[in-house]
Amino acid sequence: MKTKFRGVKKSLGLVLLIVLTVFSLGSFDMAKGAAKGGYIVYVGTYTKGDSKGIYGYRIDAAGKATSLGLLGATENPSFLTLDSGSHFLYAVNESPDIDGVKGGGVTAFAINRATGKLTKLDSVSTRGADPCYISIDKSGKFVLVANYTGGSVAVFPIQKNGGVGAASAFVQHTGNGPNKERQEAAHAHWIETTVDNRFAVAVDLGLDELLVYKFDAAKGTLTPNDPPFAKVDGGQGPRHVVFHPNGKFAYVTNEIGSTVTGFSYNADKGTFAPLGQMISTLPKGFTTESSTAEIHVHPNGKFLFVSNRGHDSITVYSIDQSSGHLTLVDYFPTGGKTPRDFDLDPSGKLLYVANEESGNVVIFKIDENTGRLTPTGETLKVSNPVCLKFMLE
Repeated sequence: MKTKFRGVKKSLGLVLLIVLTVFSLGSFDMAKGAAKGGYIVYVGTYTKGDSKGIYGYRIDAAGKATSLGLLGATENPSFLTLDSGSHFLYAVNESPDIDGVKGGGVTAFAINRATGKLTKLDSVSTRGADPCYISIDKSGKFVLVANYTGGSVAVFPIQKNGGVGAASAFVQHTGNGPNKERQEAAHAHWIETTVDNRFAVAVDLGLDELLVYKFDAAKGTLTPNDPPFAKVDGGQGPRHVVFHPNGKFAYVTNEIGSTVTGFSYNADKGTFAPLGQMISTLPKGFTTESSTAEIHVHPNGKFLFVSNRGHDSITVYSIDQSSGHLTLVDYFPTGGKTPRDFDLDPSGKLLYVANEESGNVVIFKIDENTGRLTPTGETLKVSNPVCLKFMLE
């Protein structure tokens, strides 16, 4: 019995040693992960004044920001997108022509995962002036671009090396809207594929339309859906769309009207139906010139955020989960002038706002129960910031 007991103690000791070793290694890995658990925020800019292209900040696990400086030089990278593995970054060059070729450009970069540095791979013409939005389809094989002044949308295949090939699709929008100054012609402002990758939705500010295309994910082609578009109220000037996480609702920020229009979305047919609500993004009595820019839904699906240029605020709404209707939470000053793009960090707990004319990116904490925003006190300095994208490290 004595010998047997000693054997049991020895076995228990061995087990304990193994457990402690595993725990120690696990703790080391978790600590390493926690220390590493930050991200890089890429900032697209307009290259006027001091700006030369795409800048970056490293945000550590504690939320401390360190400037990485200029990461990729390129002309007017006003909107960015990263592939799902964060190996490549794609930027539009929002200009009337690039290198003497009529039309703006798409520039592809390889990402150095260790430093965040960008190495240019190639660039191609978007075949339309002033491209202002870029996205990647859900297969990761194509980039989609909206040409604002050109009033067109285009699709480009992604090459094996990450570069961009010649356009696989190009659609010229035609028509105009009631606002003779802003809607004298078509002005494509946004394009993305739906979550199932069966449709591509484009927003045209000049036409007051959400245009829906059947998307061929093998060929990268666009074919008008039936019906081919959904309308917002005349003169509202739709800019960007965001889908609710439940896939049933979509919200359009109307730049000219400073409003949000809600739609229900039929994923089988790729069609939009009005929810019967168009809500202002501005306080009653506010008469100074203002226009909306970006729109996002919180990952928890409870809140919608919209940026206002002029009022210089983020408007926050709560979302009714059954009807999709919006209720105002409040207006929150952005801590700068002319907020363009804003985005939620990978945790969903922080909201970054790019204030173009004041040259700063202000960070807010999101109350995930109320949607309210509180400044963290952290501000990033970047000249003419207009777009934000995050890369987990």
